[in-house]
Amino acid sequence: MMQVRSATVVGAAVAVLVAVSGCTSGESGSDASGGKVTLDFWGWAPGYEKVVAEFNKTHPDIRVDFQKTASGSKGGYTKMLTAAKAGNAPCLAMVGYETVPSFVAAGALADITKYAAPHKGEFADWTWNQVTVAGKTYGAPVDTAPMALFYRKDLFAKYGIDKPPATWDEYRAAAEKVHKADPDVYLGTFGTDAYNYAGLAWQAGAKWFDTTTDAWKVSLDSGANTKVADYWQGLLDDKLLKPEPSFDPSLYKNMASGKILSDVNAVWNAPLLASSVKSTSGKWAVAPMPVWDAGKPAYGNDGGSSTAVMKDCEHPEQATEFAMWMSTNKDSLGTLIKDTGIYPAATAGLDRPALSEPDPFYGGQKIYDVFKKESAQIDTSWKWGPTMTQTSTDLTDGLGRTGKGSTTLPEMLAAARKKTVGEMKSQGINVTND
Repeated sequence: MMQVRSATVVGAAVAVLVAVSGCTSGESGSDASGGKVTLDFWGWAPGYEKVVAEFNKTHPDIRVDFQKTASGSKGGYTKMLTAAKAGNAPCLAMVGYETVPSFVAAGALADITKYAAPHKGEFADWTWNQVTVAGKTYGAPVDTAPMALFYRKDLFAKYGIDKPPATWDEYRAAAEKVHKADPDVYLGTFGTDAYNYAGLAWQAGAKWFDTTTDAWKVSLDSGANTKVADYWQGLLDDKLLKPEPSFDPSLYKNMASGKILSDVNAVWNAPLLASSVKSTSGKWAVAPMPVWDAGKPAYGNDGGSSTAVMKDCEHPEQATEFAMWMSTNKDSLGTLIKDTGIYPAATAGLDRPALSEPDPFYGGQKIYDVFKKESAQIDTSWKWGPTMTQTSTDLTDGLGRTGKGSTTLPEMLAAARKKTVGEMKSQGINVTND
């Protein structure tokens, strides 16, 4: 697997923007009075509350209070940044790898390098780099998010699809076959999730950001990106996909009723899908994500998150202790695999029994075998930009308009690149293209 420079390089560019403030007090084993330390933790992933409860049972001197928020893209990040600006942010927050550089640039995270450094060897190198900016570490990696094809075995058989499509050419052929048989049925959907689309670009080697020089280059509409955009636009133009807002009830209604037969999504989608279409339990399976070149398979990654320490946390040492425990403890990992659907960033997590258990919803398949095999063929040199909260908002809006036919993917990507460049320049970031 390729090694990454990503967040370290990102840091060189964003570090000049801010002086990130550290935590202000409470750096001993307990608070100043010798009492129990309490840490607030904001996040949205299922299963996190169970992990927190287990930690609290086994750590009498530290209490973590978990508050569920909207997901980052649905307002969670805005709430966190607003709280950080007001000086009343929680100690801990669930922050996706893609957003860590933006939070650093906003001065919202605490430098916990001295507490985190001893744990570096417990994680895959590229995931540690995702929480490290300009040589400073801001949280603990939790997971990676290899993508796969979730599909209805029974309906594939009904429509004469003998095996899940292994390439994108086969995917299009299957989509044509299904829609020809029944114009109300679709092989898949076209959603509005910016990071799901990022995973499609990632798979194809269509980089979005580059820092090989002293300035940023934004390339959302490069030639490689146009290849990906033209493919999906072609499916839309030929009415072979059903546009649906990502994770919307209407999407799951159509999946449950057999109107949508598959979904290209990340590993964490496994429990989400199972809870959303319970009536179809046992009828689903997981196959590798279709690839561009069967002779040189490469896969995409849609997500991956950290447990980050926010800037005004009064107890950074204890916050780091919890964050590292959550990512590496065997019981915590078991819960996160089962309930959250993670593929662990910690190397110790890769031999957890939960990764080898048959899943009843997926017909008894050991679905993590698919993600394990794919993980070795994901390009870990992908880089996120320093203004992803803005970029992802523009992409989400653009994907929605593309699905409705009011713009095209190539046009939308060009517009998102232009807005991203403008935002970066407004923050004083050196950009090579305009």
